[in-house]
Amino acid sequence: MPERDPNNPLRFLHSTKTRFEFQFGYSRAVRHGKVIRVAGTAGLDENGVPVSGGITEQTRRALEIIREALEAYGSSFNDVIMTRVYVSEVGNIEGVAVLHGEIFRDIRPATTIVKCDFIDPRILVEIEAEAVYGGKDDSIG
Repeated sequence: MPERDPNNPLRFLHSTKTRFEFQFGYSRAVRHGKVIRVAGTAGLDENGVPVSGGITEQTRRALEIIREALEAYGSSFNDVIMTRVYVSEVGNIEGVAVLHGEIFRDIRPATTIVKCDFIDPRILVEIEAEAVYGGKDDSIG
């Protein structure tokens, strides 16, 4: 459940309580007013280890974590206006595109795809999302 930021009553912070969030001092997602930003999300398991199964499973898991963060705010993929996809290998883009397309084909957010190196070489993909809250009210819960 998102928590109101004690320093700013318009901000709500959502955490998945990973060691990385604590270590780096960030939230999985932040809602400020009607804007929701979901941090770069890799396909990690509950222990912070990249899921096995290659690019497809890592993409599926990253999108699942993003969906859960959006839903914590009463939002959904339908509210997403921007995604950023980072891949370690250009050849992996097609595998990501299939799953991204299944979710976003009719929503059609603006999207950027970048090839990069990850700190953990087992990570093959990371995805960010931005949404404009389209819920029935302005409260979290």
